Amino acid sequence: MSEPASAATMDAVEYIASRQPFVVRRRVRWGECDPAGVVYTGRFTDYLLSAVLLFMDHLMDGPSAQYRAAQGIETPCKGMSLVFQSALWPGDVFDMRVRVGEIRDSSFDLLVAATRPDGAPVFEGRFSPICIPVTERRSIPIPADLRSRLETAAQNP
Repeated sequence: MSEPASAATMDAVEYIASRQPFVVRRRVRWGECDPAGVVYTGRFTDYLLSAVLLFMDHLMDGPSAQYRAAQGIETPCKGMSLVFQSALWPGDVFDMRVRVGEIRDSSFDLLVAATRPDGAPVFEGRFSPICIPVTERRSIPIPADLRSRLETAAQNP
């Protein structure tokens, strides 16, 4: 007999813990740490990007790559920032809450606040994608449907 879904989910390295607000729970793996047992700085970028991609899939009601292809756009990174508040060690669990920040003409911000289960801050991040046509490397206005989805999500953090 297989484990209940909730137990299997809790053993996962990463999973969506909540859709409203949108929260990704992550458990640090030993291989993500340096010899001193602290998470490598570069891994935080992976954590941020993973949470952002899961949020975008959620926002698009399915694989965001298919949505972007149907819209004829790509959304490469225009800017990204991280501010660290505490270290992480193997086995640590943390939550990344993703929300929509500023929405501009061609780009927008996705804000990630990572905390331990007790609420202690781990890091804050900002990922700013920009809309470009699939065939060119120039910015274009955010498509109307995507803008509408972003605005709805921003109103319901």
